[in-house]
Amino acid sequence: MTATLEPTTTSVRPAWVTDAKLASWNRWVSAPVSGGEEPLTATAPYDAQPTAPVPSCTADDVAATVVRARAAQSSWAGLTVAARAEVLLRFHDLLLERQDEVIDLVQWEMGKARYHAWMEILQVANLTRHYARRAAAYLADRPVRGAMPLLTKVREVRVPRGVVGIVSPWNYPLYLGVGDAVPALLAGCSVVSKADPQTPLTMLWTRALMGEAGLPAHVWDVVAGPGAEVGTALVESADYVCFTGSTATGRIVSEAAARRLVGASLELGGKNPLLVRADADLDKAAAGTVDAVFTNTGQMCIHIERVIVHESVYAAFRDKLVAATRALAVGQSFDFSCQVGSLASAAQLEKVAAHVEDAVAKGATVLCGGRARPDLGPYVYEPTVLEGVTDDMDLCLGETFGPVVALHRVSSDDEAVALANQGSYGLSASIFSRDTRTAQALARRIRAGSVNINDGAALAAGSVEAGMGGMGDSGLGRRHGAQGIQRFTETQTIALSRMGPVGPPPGMALETFVRLGNSQLKALRRLGSR
Repeated sequence: MTATLEPTTTSVRPAWVTDAKLASWNRWVSAPVSGGEEPLTATAPYDAQPTAPVPSCTADDVAATVVRARAAQSSWAGLTVAARAEVLLRFHDLLLERQDEVIDLVQWEMGKARYHAWMEILQVANLTRHYARRAAAYLADRPVRGAMPLLTKVREVRVPRGVVGIVSPWNYPLYLGVGDAVPALLAGCSVVSKADPQTPLTMLWTRALMGEAGLPAHVWDVVAGPGAEVGTALVESADYVCFTGSTATGRIVSEAAARRLVGASLELGGKNPLLVRADADLDKAAAGTVDAVFTNTGQMCIHIERVIVHESVYAAFRDKLVAATRALAVGQSFDFSCQVGSLASAAQLEKVAAHVEDAVAKGATVLCGGRARPDLGPYVYEPTVLEGVTDDMDLCLGETFGPVVALHRVSSDDEAVALANQGSYGLSASIFSRDTRTAQALARRIRAGSVNINDGAALAAGSVEAGMGGMGDSGLGRRHGAQGIQRFTETQTIALSRMGPVGPPPGMALETFVRLGNSQLKALRRLGSR
């Protein structure tokens, strides 16, 4: 099924999105239904017209929401992991069954191509199924050797942190909106999510679906409103914070969490490099680069913005990349006919255009693209390839976050690695090479949380059993894998003595006890024991 479009008083929207449905989603916002702040209304990239109003929260609303979430958390945590997993697996099944609905919403609110919207379904389904099946193992008690073997029994257990506050961005409203909530819920935490003002309907639809799957009230609540007020209030009240967004805002979030001595995980910006070695399969490298650069219209934290090419294959690779870029179908549609969609907002269009204009003014060459396409949509920008980008250009090391890539020529692997590590970011990287052993060795030299070999960007991110996150200014902590769920817990050591308090038995002199202790230490050393 693909949606038909119809004009309404609130923008072009999928025909099935009725006023009644919008009202039913709005009840998931933890804010007064009447009175209070003015509602939020986003702008649809399809026609630059309003989407639909969503209730706006105040700092007091957020505080009250966290109180309710904290009250609901204890009974949720009291369920077995298996019982919590049943709810999440029902959500998984409903998501697949009703995926066309949320794909429509993601496209309407954010403007991405339909295939790229479906990729959010793929990622969320894989994450949900993975954690539902593996949570019990990731959270299992761990027996450890006690201070006095046989006489003591010690276990390390995991305790839910409490209320997890999640601040997620507009570029992946389903994946980033629910991708952290799923493991937090399975860990026994309750969740309060701040919906991004650009894409609140996707978040509210997802929360409603989780309700249909059986998630109790207030175990996952949603707040909406300006980041300066609502986001700040959430960071100042949650027991743990997940933030995905810009590095500048991430620093503020980290500082606020640190002042309260609560944990935080941050996935921040990137200026991700892709290396094309002299021995690379250039057809595969060009295809992988196109995917890594233009997926989600370049509005992806792990997307490639710099391609570093060995001089011996530079001209051949450049020509293949330009040809593949020009062949992309660009535009807006609620079917699979477009390969690259719109930017999400006027602000994104302005930033992308400014970066390209600055680079051209300072001597860069546009090989293809380089212009807005208002004939295709108000925020559409052509897929763009540049060469001759230098350090004095804003586009060189500043995150563009759009359908733009710069080519760089190098003469050796060492030069390529040095260029890849230039700047302060360290989120994702890629290497194309037929010599996979050498490529893997090079990967260890690149400062990045993940490195893809002979793939553009998706392989590491889609490997949900492996951690995903950044180094340097690209963030702290990891989502996915064991770390992705264990971060929502505190470790607690429970030590049991079968002999009473540890120490000298009655009647033994302290000197004798110390002498016996020293003999034991030496014996353990000789035996190679820990």
